[in-house]
Amino acid sequence: MEENALEEGTEGDAGKSIQRVFNALSSQPRRKILAYLSASSLTAGEIAERFDMAKPSVSQHLAVLETAGLITKEKRGQFVHYALVENNLVNTLNGFVQEVCPVSRPLKKESQARAKKE
Repeated sequence: MEENALEEGTEGDAGKSIQRVFNALSSQPRRKILAYLSASSLTAGEIAERFDMAKPSVSQHLAVLETAGLITKEKRGQFVHYALVENNLVNTLNGFVQEVCPVSRPLKKESQARAKKE
């Protein structure tokens, strides 16, 4: 009986995790953020510059992506840098889709050009 309860709890956690990923990917701004981060990390300010929305809104999108396990943040001096979680199946699949998506393709190219400069 305890074993079934444990399995149900684990399945519930997995379901919540999957739901967070789908929720994160359901938003076009969040998919664009993933494209911008495809080849290099960016600060929150650098990400916000690319959008016509308030910085708190961008911060909320970043928090959703981080909660879903798709991005990480690292404080470097006074700036917080965001980067993709590497070796994440969802990010791998998203990168593939970005190659054929007319909206994400130019954003991914911008990220790659930025990575070459660094």
